[in-house]
Amino acid sequence: MVGSLRLVRPCSNLRRKTCSFSARFWALLAAPMRAAAEKIHTLADLAQWSFVGVALAVVGRPVAHSLSPAIHNAALAEMAKSQPAFSDWRYFKFDIDPAELSRALALFHQRRFHGLNLTVPHKALAVPQLAASDAFVQAAGAANTLSRIDAGWRGANTDGYGLSTALRQNPGLDLAGANVILLGAGGAARATAVECLRQHCAALWIGNRTPGNLTALLSDLQPFSGKSVLRGFDLAKPPAGLPGGSLVLNATSLGLKPGDPSPIDLGKIPRPALVYDMIYRPPETALLRQAAGLGVTCANGLSMLVHQGARSLEIWTGAKVPVDVMQQAALAAC
Repeated sequence: MVGSLRLVRPCSNLRRKTCSFSARFWALLAAPMRAAAEKIHTLADLAQWSFVGVALAVVGRPVAHSLSPAIHNAALAEMAKSQPAFSDWRYFKFDIDPAELSRALALFHQRRFHGLNLTVPHKALAVPQLAASDAFVQAAGAANTLSRIDAGWRGANTDGYGLSTALRQNPGLDLAGANVILLGAGGAARATAVECLRQHCAALWIGNRTPGNLTALLSDLQPFSGKSVLRGFDLAKPPAGLPGGSLVLNATSLGLKPGDPSPIDLGKIPRPALVYDMIYRPPETALLRQAAGLGVTCANGLSMLVHQGARSLEIWTGAKVPVDVMQQAALAAC
């Protein structure tokens, strides 16, 4: 990353607001994004798969927006320059219906895919089907990184690492001691919540619109809360006790589709220190537009994508991964 500069808002069509990001990565966060050009494969393609190299893939629905193939293939090409063993590694994109996930995981294993990234809505759905998993997955109940083993798939989760690294590097915020307002209770939210508690945040407030999902998540998290305050609330009715100066983290899928509303009305909560939307395509969501309009520092999730992806690639390759190349590839794909 190049030196940090005092620059302005991360959304190209938003009013200028002060944020602290690196110049190169600022452009990456701010630029309007083109449609990701990689071919989108399906379950039918997987059934006839014949690629002879080492295959990796991102699996989700929707998945058209994903920049994962672009950043991973750029990193692999760079790694192959000094390590020829990686010259036949390729990363693909698969659109898989949640109802077909079990069959797909079996086929990916049969076709000898080396590793998979899971995105919405598969992160929690896949966990019961794993042959093994690390402690983070067991705590979060969600996996985003699968590695092939003889017995099936071993699950890991790099979302928490990606988020905390992105926040720490730019804009220089730490989850430790922070008041966090987390939006959502799905797979990404579960990983984020566990990371916040592992980093000993001061308080974690989780907002969701489905009471049953929220209650289940809070129950699962309680054993890991330690001294952190852990509370839940209805996104439609934010309580008066929410802390000011908090980190607002959006882990819902609201914003992926054009016309999606914001998951929360920022005008109904105390002014936050940062609004971070894990969605990176489109780069401007309703949540980020409102944050910028209120003069609140904000950013989308492209930095998190790069860092969680780099960690996944380290797990699969056992090698040092060129994060700067992945950042540059994300910029080029925008």
